[in-house]
Amino acid sequence: MKVSSPTPSSVAGGRILVTLAAVVWLLGTAVGTGILGEGGVESQAGGLLSDHATLIAPHGPAFSVWLVIYVGMAGYVVWQWLPRATTSVWASATRVPAAISLALNGIWLQAAFAGLLGVSVLVMAGILVSLCWIVAIGKQLPKEGRQELVWVQVTCGLYLGWICVATVANVAAWLVDLGVPPTGENAVGLTVVMLLVVVVLAAVVLRSTTMVGFQIGFTCTVAWGLAWVGVARLTGQLISTPVGWAAVTAAGLVLVVGTIRVVQRLGSAKARPAQRSVPQG
Repeated sequence: MKVSSPTPSSVAGGRILVTLAAVVWLLGTAVGTGILGEGGVESQAGGLLSDHATLIAPHGPAFSVWLVIYVGMAGYVVWQWLPRATTSVWASATRVPAAISLALNGIWLQAAFAGLLGVSVLVMAGILVSLCWIVAIGKQLPKEGRQELVWVQVTCGLYLGWICVATVANVAAWLVDLGVPPTGENAVGLTVVMLLVVVVLAAVVLRSTTMVGFQIGFTCTVAWGLAWVGVARLTGQLISTPVGWAAVTAAGLVLVVGTIRVVQRLGSAKARPAQRSVPQG
């Protein structure tokens, strides 16, 4: 995929697109958190999005990670309007998928608040695809500095990592809404399979990119979400020891895989200059 240099018209249009998407996101957040309307997302849809509705729902404190992700998302929007972003290839190339992920976040909150769990699953899948799009774009882009590292790589990594966990939790809530029992042997088996899917997905994503900032952010939020699933099942209202320990193990596996990928990437980055300095004889 060829990435073109930003032009004045594309920069202006892209900034407006990202800003409009941010408005949708903020309105959705106001609804989903109960600022507009009564209650929040967790109290809607018969409580199926609460931390004890399904075996794969993370414990309540896990959702505090949204504060960090939201700071990164807001920072990305502000960065788009700074002079440095005018000539940034990273800012230009990621505007469309970033705008989609912002808008869909707000739409998901509104769909979840309305109890439309099937719609919320589709919207969550759209967020997943848009963030993976940013990862794919990042393969083609040169290093630019700290702003690209923080507002794109780390923010996207944190966001996508959490979405990987949130998507399976959203699917589980939707299945229960359709009539699938939330507990029992079949539910335990299905939940363990879902945890395995998250681990495999995390490994594939980590392997698909060399962006260290992204890898660190992604690893942290996937492991964070899975660890809190473990806490919820071992100490929360809906106890399941097999799922609890499976979730803790899954979190550990993601941390190991992510750490290995980061160490490998940092090692290869240091080796390249050394290789170039070796005299040829």
